[in-house]
Amino acid sequence: MGRILALIVVLTATWLLLSGYFDKPLLLAFGVGSVALATWLAVRAGMADGDGLPGHIFPGIFGYMLWITVEVGKANLIVARQALAVEPKLSPKLFLVPNPPRTSVGKVIFGNSITLTPGTVTVDLREDEILVHGLTEDLSDVAGLRDMGERVARIERGS
Repeated sequence: MGRILALIVVLTATWLLLSGYFDKPLLLAFGVGSVALATWLAVRAGMADGDGLPGHIFPGIFGYMLWITVEVGKANLIVARQALAVEPKLSPKLFLVPNPPRTSVGKVIFGNSITLTPGTVTVDLREDEILVHGLTEDLSDVAGLRDMGERVARIERGS
């Protein structure tokens, strides 16, 4: 029940912040209706559980977001250098990276972080490893991606 109440509070706050309607009763009623419908759909779809509302990751996710922002910036520079080069040294390859996160939320965060990083794409998500496509040798850094996975695993453990 606590997760459902948290979902209602987050949805309500998001709706109010994005809509900006605090004084129009009809629009507030539409907001209440949309929050109620979204909450009902989340509960009906089974998304109001620990995986659908992973509150335990929030203390560590902010530091991870800062770290991944820096990593995305560094990868952007590598990709831009190759894009602007007269003779780019592209060496695309597929490679496997260990998948340390155990929960589905952790695996999704890890896979999305890989895809978010320019020059790498998550191709296949397996139980214990991820198949990744890298654009260059510099971007096909298994050790760096292993570090990324370990950081995600620490977030999901709450440490």
